[in-house]
Amino acid sequence: MTIRLGLGLPQTRHYDIGRDVPAVARAAERTGYESLWVLERILFPEPATQGLYGIPGLAWPDYYRGVADPLVTLTLAGAVTERARLGTSVLVAPLHIPFQLARSLASLDAATGGRVVAGIGTGWSHDEYAAAGVAPFEKRGAVLDELLDVCAAVWGPDLVSYKGQLTTIAPSVVGPKPAGHIPVLLPANSPRALRRLVDRADGWMPVGMGADDLAQQYTRLRELAAERGRKAPIEVVVRANARYSAAPYEGDDRAPFQGSVEQIVEDVAAHAETGIGEILIDIQTGTRDATELIDVADAIYAGVRGAGV
Repeated sequence: MTIRLGLGLPQTRHYDIGRDVPAVARAAERTGYESLWVLERILFPEPATQGLYGIPGLAWPDYYRGVADPLVTLTLAGAVTERARLGTSVLVAPLHIPFQLARSLASLDAATGGRVVAGIGTGWSHDEYAAAGVAPFEKRGAVLDELLDVCAAVWGPDLVSYKGQLTTIAPSVVGPKPAGHIPVLLPANSPRALRRLVDRADGWMPVGMGADDLAQQYTRLRELAAERGRKAPIEVVVRANARYSAAPYEGDDRAPFQGSVEQIVEDVAAHAETGIGEILIDIQTGTRDATELIDVADAIYAGVRGAGV
């Protein structure tokens, strides 16, 4: 089976969002990309009070300065495309009021003919939690659970009602409804998160960490699904945070999806062999402008399809 390919949209500050997002979205769909994706980063603390991913001493990448709002970006892309799925990879649940986020996703899905894919996680930045003011970092799992509950209620039939820790919905008509079922994808970096994914989500959204590691994690996920009696298939979309360079990376320490178009294509092919359904390739941080992003994305797509993947 041919793997589906997605492309990350240009959100970082060296792009002109109003001009470049529509241009890249149109070009990607024309090339054949099946999906378009956004990330979420709401601030860049300076000086950093916490390392990247919560790892002490690990610097935040400079491209986190000024990342455009994910749903605004997807709306721009959705307005100029017809077929490509519109995905979040990922929205940080505790940065959002659950009811409002559920309604925004439903409205975007209704406006785009049922193309939204909701990748949702818990994040790691204490500063982002403090700025959002929704819930403390220690409550992140509970907030994600409540958001999933609220989405199910808001996207379901009227009358909608719900009572949780953050959200109370009196019996109400809530619209618009999604045009179709909005798939919910979750990362899973702990046993509890894996159980939540198996029990509550449509799919899994891991980061491309190398084909061997991915295969091991995917096997464990399927084993857990069998243990817990899940019958529905698990959709898998791998986020490939590519580090593109015009010249091949020559070091022995090359990370997955680092280097030239040919090296990225090789990594896509290796990850595809694990049996996953889709890879999202985000090259925005390694390209100088939208023109180069479009050209590199075209070359990667052609290379993957030319390799029979």
